[in-house]
Amino acid sequence: MTSLIEIPLWLLVLVLLFAALAALDWVLMPSVRWYFRRRLERAVDRLNQRLSFPIQPFKLARRRDTILRLRFDPEVAKAVVEYARAHNMREDVAAQKAEQYAREIVPSFSAFTYFGFAIRAARILSRSLYRVRVQQSDAKAIETISKDATVVFVMNHRSNMDYVLVTWLAADRSALAYAVGEWARVWPLQPLIRMLGGYFIRRRHNNPLYRKVLARYVQMATEAGVTQAVFPEGGLSRTGELRPPKLGLLSYIVEDFEPGESRDVVFVPVALNYDRVMEDRNLIHAQTGGTRHFRFSLKPIFRYLRRIIWQKITRRVNRYGIAGVSFGMPLSLTEFALTKSRSAEDLGEELMGRIGQVMPAVPFPMIAHAWLAGAKTRADLEAALEARIAFARENDLPLFLPGRTDPAFMVATALATLKERKMLQLRDDSLEISEEGERLLAFYARSLDPVFADFIEK
Repeated sequence: MTSLIEIPLWLLVLVLLFAALAALDWVLMPSVRWYFRRRLERAVDRLNQRLSFPIQPFKLARRRDTILRLRFDPEVAKAVVEYARAHNMREDVAAQKAEQYAREIVPSFSAFTYFGFAIRAARILSRSLYRVRVQQSDAKAIETISKDATVVFVMNHRSNMDYVLVTWLAADRSALAYAVGEWARVWPLQPLIRMLGGYFIRRRHNNPLYRKVLARYVQMATEAGVTQAVFPEGGLSRTGELRPPKLGLLSYIVEDFEPGESRDVVFVPVALNYDRVMEDRNLIHAQTGGTRHFRFSLKPIFRYLRRIIWQKITRRVNRYGIAGVSFGMPLSLTEFALTKSRSAEDLGEELMGRIGQVMPAVPFPMIAHAWLAGAKTRADLEAALEARIAFARENDLPLFLPGRTDPAFMVATALATLKERKMLQLRDDSLEISEEGERLLAFYARSLDPVFADFIEK
């Protein structure tokens, strides 16, 4: 037992290396993880004290635990059996597919990444590109929502900037969980979006098993009180107008909801409008070309970042005008289900109607609306814009104007933008808009159809 043995030096080094790795894995790493987990929990507790809607434990749970919870959910298990029978496969194979879907969907939220990086980046990017205006009067209605309710921000989808803008504006209320389409499943967006709490959904190539896994995740998050952000239109508006709602996520919430028994869900309508949508040309081309979609590319992002850096260097800031955000009256799902309907279709129509009622009136869309109504000269545009501003004020519409509110300045700025984009030619006092420019003006004008439906040209 005490006799000496000889081993090669390389073998001794290898044994010591494996011993060190074992100690690191079984002793040191759990202690380090526990230490940082405790620090994170204390930081989240401090953060929750200033948030209107605290971050729920479900959102902070380990991703692996949530995946397993989905995998062994009774409703998912039932869907696995049905899927296996329908496709003539073993149940364990179908169960593996369900777990694969859960891995696709479940995010890996990082409070540090969200509040330490994403909020700051969103604020810088939003302010660099736009003059952001928020209607504070309706925003105060959000403060009356019960802390026990699940809050779901429901928004129209004008631009991919919507994610950035609303993330920043909601920073003092909660961390939002977005449903993101397959377009964002590219590096480096995919891991970043997961850390920000976003979950990916398939809009195509799905099946009943996938939809059940997605539905159960949405229902679990909703019942746990996770604050969410939903785009009922399902994608960017390619015509500029509000699109009919797609009821996927809303139907999952309504399907599992029992008034008086389930946690109340309060929907907050949010309307967004821009003087300039960064993707406007791509959206119009997708609509007129019949493709109905376009590929995601990082090139526009790099182009806009290069533009921002150049403007900072030259100290000539030339932003894309105003980005207007307004809030509609919150809608309690309990009250809606008890007094009106429990139908997802009725709920979707009600929410889109409330979004349309508070659509922000910003200068360029109002000028585009005037052009389509027949104002073809500079003087006519100025008079028509003044009439629309007066109409918005008389009807208490969300109106967002620049620092200089005289119509002549706003029309001159809009015409300069069209000329810079090679869509406008000046002929004495008349204005000649190219065919592409006409489509562009129609795209922006349609955004105001809900609020200017009763406007009559004088």
